[in-house]
Amino acid sequence: MLPIKVINKSRHPLPSYATAGAAGLDLRASLSEPITLQPLERRLIPTGLYMELPLGYEAQIRPRSGLSIRYGITVINSPGTIDADYRGELQVPLVNLSNEPFVIEDGERVAQMVISRHEVIEWELAERLSETERGEGGFGHTGRG
Repeated sequence: MLPIKVINKSRHPLPSYATAGAAGLDLRASLSEPITLQPLERRLIPTGLYMELPLGYEAQIRPRSGLSIRYGITVINSPGTIDADYRGELQVPLVNLSNEPFVIEDGERVAQMVISRHEVIEWELAERLSETERGEGGFGHTGRG
């Protein structure tokens, strides 16, 4: 278990894992009134949460699969990254990719948050890179199937 300091200014419980095997915590909208997200409209949805991640960790904000497949609601910069030194409110950038308006209610689960460890790199300038079977083959170079 990784302890993370959090301030909860919403009226909702802290994010929790839905099942024992879940990787993501559901984030809830913290709204004074419902928000209607029009087709192709983008909005930041507040959560009322503020947190302090340890150095070497990030929070990844990802879409909820049910909202995405049923209603076309997704996180526009998925996965979004929250850095360890950010102290502002967690807000979720949602977009409505459907043809119908979608109403977001206070307390609605709008995204998932996955906490992930990451490495800090140091560049090492080189004249050559090691050879591989793939080489410089890029997107789609291995074909379909």
